[in-house]
Amino acid sequence: MKIMHLISGGDVGGAKTQVLTMLRELSKAHQATLVCFIEGPFAEEAREMGIQTRILKTKTPYQAKMDLLKGLQEGGYEILHCHGAKANLFGTWLRRHLDIPVISTVHSDPKLDYMGRPAANMTFGVANRFSLRHRDALVAVSDSMKELLVSRGYDADRIWPIYNGISFPERMEYRPRGEFLKSLGIDWDETCVIYGIAARLNPVKDIPTLIRAFGAAAKRCSNMRLMIAGEGEQKDELEQMVRELCPEDSVRFVGWQTDMNSFYHCLDVNMLSSISETFPYAITEGARMYCATIATAVGGVPQVVLDEKTGFLVEPGDWEKMRDRMIELALDHKLRSRLGQQIYQKVRTEFSAEAMAARQIEIYNTVLMRYAKQKKGRYGAVICGAYGKGNVGDDSILVTIIAQLRQQDPCLPICVMTRKPRQTAIMTGVSSVHIFHWLRAGKWMKKSQLYISGGGTLIQNSTSTRSLLYYLFSIQQAKKSGCKVMMYGCGAGPVHGKRYIRCVAKTLNRYVDCITLRDPDSEKTLRSFGVTVPQVSVTADPALQMLADEEGARRFLLRNDVDPHEKYFLFVLRPWEDAFQRLESIRAAAQYGWDKYGMMPVFLCFEPARDETITQRAASQLQIPYRIISTHTDGAQLCGVIAGAELVIGMRLHALVFACSQNTRMVGISYDPKVSGFMDYLGNPNCIPLDQLNPENLCLMMDQAMRHERTSQNAVVIKQKAQENGQIAGRMLQSD
Repeated sequence: MKIMHLISGGDVGGAKTQVLTMLRELSKAHQATLVCFIEGPFAEEAREMGIQTRILKTKTPYQAKMDLLKGLQEGGYEILHCHGAKANLFGTWLRRHLDIPVISTVHSDPKLDYMGRPAANMTFGVANRFSLRHRDALVAVSDSMKELLVSRGYDADRIWPIYNGISFPERMEYRPRGEFLKSLGIDWDETCVIYGIAARLNPVKDIPTLIRAFGAAAKRCSNMRLMIAGEGEQKDELEQMVRELCPEDSVRFVGWQTDMNSFYHCLDVNMLSSISETFPYAITEGARMYCATIATAVGGVPQVVLDEKTGFLVEPGDWEKMRDRMIELALDHKLRSRLGQQIYQKVRTEFSAEAMAARQIEIYNTVLMRYAKQKKGRYGAVICGAYGKGNVGDDSILVTIIAQLRQQDPCLPICVMTRKPRQTAIMTGVSSVHIFHWLRAGKWMKKSQLYISGGGTLIQNSTSTRSLLYYLFSIQQAKKSGCKVMMYGCGAGPVHGKRYIRCVAKTLNRYVDCITLRDPDSEKTLRSFGVTVPQVSVTADPALQMLADEEGARRFLLRNDVDPHEKYFLFVLRPWEDAFQRLESIRAAAQYGWDKYGMMPVFLCFEPARDETITQRAASQLQIPYRIISTHTDGAQLCGVIAGAELVIGMRLHALVFACSQNTRMVGISYDPKVSGFMDYLGNPNCIPLDQLNPENLCLMMDQAMRHERTSQNAVVIKQKAQENGQIAGRMLQSD
């Protein structure tokens, strides 16, 4: 593979380290060329590392453009990879003349790159942000940077996260601590605990918070010292702060350092106080030298600094918490040593230069494959369903559908039609449009192969006739746009009114190619409507394939004052007709679970805006410990919560679906045929119709559920059938 990396050549800090480390690794197996606009230390260091390097020796931007264009075309390069504002502008200029993908790495928040420089922000900043929106792909230097870009309106489906990697040579070169300090003119004695930060001295790095924290801590621990490495526009201001807040000679500004190994080896504690980061090399470089770490929880930092495990995390600007953590480390040598060892092991294992380069090659291959397929014609999928409404069940279905499509084709462009496009894009990492933005949705339909109407019971009018008509209309529009149409792991019915039943049958017979259903009752319903033309398969609910995030669930429970090591069971209610008149049964079951099994009742609101009222009424008269928790759209965390429960008592279908996926005992309260249909499909008799619910039969069902093992053979079979949805979709994508 031949790749040209374009960069200004005056870069310093993390961007410089990332680009040079990446190019050195890429050059081992591929032809990677670095092109700089200026000669300087960046280019010199690249040559010393054996990287093929060119300097654009041209006088005007037009000449530079033509030189680059000639080099790209004659050199047979397959990708142009840009870094930084100037390179991004040239990438946009060149893109119209090239038949290769142009991509950019986003090393920092584009909105903050010119923070404190309004004129530069209004010119170069605006131009840079415009350029980034016109890329075949963006590489974001952490998952959190991808989320930030998506929240700013960048297309999620064209952004790939990557984490900065660092080299671990067999022999680390550095000077002894005393010698290094002496070279800086510092005569601190060996008993000092040295804190340090290497960063640009600008507002984004928020050095004032660090100085406030250190100044307060140093007044309690007189052996604390602070080194600040870097230059920037805030230097005079920061020096004045030090004079006002810190003990004399406890802080030294040491300027830019080229020997970073010796700098970090000199430190006992590595500090990061930024208000915004991607994935800073300052953390991994310090970890490589076994530094204990205190950092703000920004960007990708929490991926490597796990609070109290591999370091300490504080919120941006929280100088008091930072002060307390600094004092804690100053007083405990063993704690510093343990945290230093643990962060070293994590970085060595997960954030090496080799891992970073392998991920970059994977991104290149995906971009090239997608670029080639899109040139040939239709390529992509559009998904439409009840998404973006704050219902964790529906959003979990969406996440699972996307994962199953990615298993079939990792390069597939995907767009979701949703109520909340940006929220959905952040959650799923794919493109999204509003469900009523037919212009944008239509563009996606015209360039995609497959339209998926999927997840949940869309073909019903018990809750809304308008939604039924909307989904039928969208199916019709997708087919007329040239897409194959698949209904994916759906439920069906009830549909009230003969004319609506006729409308369903006519639309599905005429415009749908394939239907997969989540239970046999839905198949019977469609057959009774007269749906005979599409191929129909009974599979299972896609959300049965949702994987649990056990660590995320543990943190979620602790935040909500639930001990994950203690016994608890779950109630998942929803407002429905006479459900409010049946709450005494829920209270009796909560008391029964506490008295007989020692389980604390926990009430989960799957859709907080709708579920909180009935949940609060149900729990309000309990005289035993209980918790009410409003969930969010992270289905993996919710599955982890359900996996840790002894029992789930659920009205909402997806509480039972998740319980099945995690082999958790369950009791269903059927307010709708879809609930009883799912329990029948499982062969699980522990289901009570809502209009027959009373304290006696609910407690009896609890006893029956608790007597059985968590895993049933039927559940295993049905979870396997849920995989068939993706396999059928894959065959439809490959049939073109």
